Amino acid sequence: MNELHVVGVRVELPNNTPILLLKETSGERYLPIWIGAVEATAIAFEQQGVKLSRPLTHDLLRDVLVALDSPLQRVEITEVKENIFYADLVLRDNIRVSARPSDAIALALRVSAPISCAAEVLDSAGIIIPDEQEDEVEKFREFLDNISPDDFAGS
Repeated sequence: MNELHVVGVRVELPNNTPILLLKETSGERYLPIWIGAVEATAIAFEQQGVKLSRPLTHDLLRDVLVALDSPLQRVEITEVKENIFYADLVLRDNIRVSARPSDAIALALRVSAPISCAAEVLDSAGIIIPDEQEDEVEKFREFLDNISPDDFAGS
């Protein structure tokens, strides 16, 4: 397993499809995952520190895990088949619960749990952004700093 961190979420044009972008912590590969608008909003809210008066689904799951004294140990992106990514929530005693990576990562961000990815997934779906595109990554980061979760509401 390779540890990843969340670079952010952006909207791919012209279809307005949200993309979650992850990067190897100790490497150069990025892992783009197309996700739903609701999950993109949940991730963006958490990254921007937006606090709502009522919990979102991922907040609720965090609170349930705390109430059951079963903390999220880590998220593992386990495989990709036909461009569909699969992940596991790993709880105490190595209890595994299958999840969509977007939901798992939205939860991981809320509890500061590590995110890892099977080497085979990175080998097949990971991308390396050449040095001349580093400027694009910086623009992407700037975009993330200025995007509002409301930007995902229309999808």
